[in-house]
Amino acid sequence: MTIHEPPTRKSRLQERFGLAAGVAGVVVLASVLTPPAARAQDQPGYGLAQLQRDVDAIRSTGATGVLAEVTTPSGRLVARSGVADLKTRRPVPWDAYYRTGSTTKALVSTVALQLFGEGELDLTDTVERWLPGLVKGNGNDGAKITVRQLLGQTSGLPEYADDVPLEQATSPETFQRERFRTYRPEQLVAMAMRHKPVFAPGADWSYSNTNYVLAGMIIEKVTGNPWQQEVHERIIEPLDLRDTLTPGTSAYLPQPHATTYKRFRPGGPLVDVSNFAAGHSDSSIISTTGDVNRFFRALLGGRLLPPALLTQMQEAVPAKPYQDIWQDPGYGLGLMKRRLPCGGWVWFHGGGGWNSIADNAATSDGSRSVAISFSSQLEPGQSPLEQAKTSAALIDRALCAT
Repeated sequence: MTIHEPPTRKSRLQERFGLAAGVAGVVVLASVLTPPAARAQDQPGYGLAQLQRDVDAIRSTGATGVLAEVTTPSGRLVARSGVADLKTRRPVPWDAYYRTGSTTKALVSTVALQLFGEGELDLTDTVERWLPGLVKGNGNDGAKITVRQLLGQTSGLPEYADDVPLEQATSPETFQRERFRTYRPEQLVAMAMRHKPVFAPGADWSYSNTNYVLAGMIIEKVTGNPWQQEVHERIIEPLDLRDTLTPGTSAYLPQPHATTYKRFRPGGPLVDVSNFAAGHSDSSIISTTGDVNRFFRALLGGRLLPPALLTQMQEAVPAKPYQDIWQDPGYGLGLMKRRLPCGGWVWFHGGGGWNSIADNAATSDGSRSVAISFSSQLEPGQSPLEQAKTSAALIDRALCAT
């Protein structure tokens, strides 16, 4: 896959942060450690001391451990807070792997847009054209839903995760029983088809992971290859993302990583929920803060898509459910945007699940980016809003600095 040279001129959160609610309510002391010297160079307007305060602030909202990396033309800043494991009290590894969750969607959408640019796929193609007979029943009709609507979350398709036993687990026993269970993508789509559409295709916006399970299936139909292979050959390998993985049916996070915990009821026992099977094109990629920053800098910098396709990816509709967290949030084609308090836009796609939270953003030209990974420890029923806003505040300060 040929990477486009950079142009010479600058050219569901409740579902995701909401799933964070439920890790142990224990007091975790800050593990404020100095990064390796190569990572500790202060940058004009935003230095290591401020980054440390910001990651400590995320930890104080109810997180076991936090890792954040800021990348600019001047270099990198990395800071961590809290612990990776409540038993050993070891610090969060500087190069920790984590589940990026729905950040996966940005990579999958990039591949779909590349195929569009190559003439292999049209954004106006219907789901029925590529996956005949799959999306039907209870008012769902793949003949009325386009690829663009899948990528932009405007299809109106219901959420498959509402019917997955693991996602609905309310006890340690259910989690242990279901965490290794795998499903074919057709099975997940069939779960969604048990429900009526949220709205008619194109009539509104609503986040549904079903859209991206279907997008991955269409990529496989178009190319004859697994979606994971296309992501590797078109993005991971050309960008040298050495710590980015598509785990398939493997349930295990590679080492080093931070442990994630969950209480299934207030005051209940802590359960390690780090390992579970999640091998689909909506939320399965595992990566590091360094690789996530590298991906978004390359995408916004024009290395993965030519300007016309990147512009299409950035054509966003209002994402009103997230207005309590971000200013003027919008959803494009697998890429979200929000307005910075200092003006201008940043582009991102966070994610998470089972208390592992991924946040990120990059400036419009890809010159500055931030990636954050943290393990939430909110009790069941606690709102994740403060946690999400505190993470967003770190990004705001880092990307508004001059």
